[in-house]
Amino acid sequence: MIDVMDWARLLLALAVFSAAAQSPKTAPAAKAKYMPPPPVQPIPYSHKQHLALGLQCKNCHEMAEPGDYAGLPSTATCMNCHTTIKKDSPSIQKLAQFHRDGQPVPWVRVYHIPDYVDFSHKVHLTRAKATCETCHGPVRERDVLRKETDITMAGCMDCHRANNASIACDYCHALR
Repeated sequence: MIDVMDWARLLLALAVFSAAAQSPKTAPAAKAKYMPPPPVQPIPYSHKQHLALGLQCKNCHEMAEPGDYAGLPSTATCMNCHTTIKKDSPSIQKLAQFHRDGQPVPWVRVYHIPDYVDFSHKVHLTRAKATCETCHGPVRERDVLRKETDITMAGCMDCHRANNASIACDYCHALR
C-alpha cells in the first residue's frame, strides 16, 4: 500500500517531469569558432592604421585582368609613401632593403585557394556583390590579419547556399 508521503513524492516527480517536458529546449551553447593564429609576417603591417589613412584594398591588392587573384603589394607601392614616412623605422628600413634589392617582401599568405578551385575575386566582388570583409572579416579593425572564414569546400558551399549561388561541381571546379 502506498502511503500519503509516497503519493506526494510521486506527484512531485510527475510535476517536475511534466514541466521539464513542456519547457522550451534551450539550444546547446555554440562552440567558439576556431580561428588559427595569424601568420608571422616578415614586416609588421597594420591594415587598421593604413585604411584609416584613406587607402582602399585595391590600392595595394591590385587585380590584374582577368581579376582572379588579388595580388600582394609591390615594394614600390609601399615606398611611394615610406621614402619619407617613418623611414628611420627598422621595419621600413627592412622594406627599403627589399626594394633596393629588387625583391618582393616575402609576405605569408593568410588565405590560399587550391589550384583545382576556379576562384575569381572579380566575380565575387562584381557579380556576387561580396566585399573584402565578406571573406576577410573586419579588416579595417585589424592590425594583424588571420584566417576568419572557412574556405573549405563545405564553407564555400554554405556561403553559396546562403547567397543562392550555384553549388554545381563545375561552377567552381573545371571538369577535366
